[in-house]
Amino acid sequence: MANYGAKQRIPSSPPPPSSSTDPHEREPKGYQEIFYANFRVYCPINIPPTSEAAGVRIMRNIGSFGLYYTLFVWIILFITLIPRRKVSLILLVIMTYVTTIYCLILRAFPNSVVLHRIIDKRAVLTLLAVATAVQLILTEAGIHLAVTLASSVPLVLVHAILWASFDAFEVETASAKGELAPLTGHDESVAENYSDAV
Repeated sequence: MANYGAKQRIPSSPPPPSSSTDPHEREPKGYQEIFYANFRVYCPINIPPTSEAAGVRIMRNIGSFGLYYTLFVWIILFITLIPRRKVSLILLVIMTYVTTIYCLILRAFPNSVVLHRIIDKRAVLTLLAVATAVQLILTEAGIHLAVTLASSVPLVLVHAILWASFDAFEVETASAKGELAPLTGHDESVAENYSDAV
């Protein structure tokens, strides 16, 4: 049979396997390989190991998500008051406006000694919450308030116990050695200024 000028190649033996002692063999070479080599799946929900850890986690999450928890309870209360309790609904909205104005004043004057040092904002917000509850009870919406709190507070506590986003990272700084610190990298003074918005 004619080859028509083509050359046939004889297959050579496969190259010998490289030794496993090569340090550069296992290193990822591209950006995507480096990204996937360092990729970790993180779930921010887990069960705390002890009751003390659960208590610390509840306090931390209430401090972090307090505004969202309050908004969740407020929305449920607002929906339960819509059908029959118009006066209670109007009073709830008025007290919400008063609380919002107070928070805006705190935000507008971050360096005020009177608003931030002399008058405790937690005492004022607690007083506003008690006044709202008293108004709802006086307008015969106490049952709605009790049902709302009984249905929403357990959900809030379950979330506060299970959410562990800040527990997963341990950042050691000069001010908090060995303690869990926020991931933002701000000092405590800066964090206090931002916490006034709540």
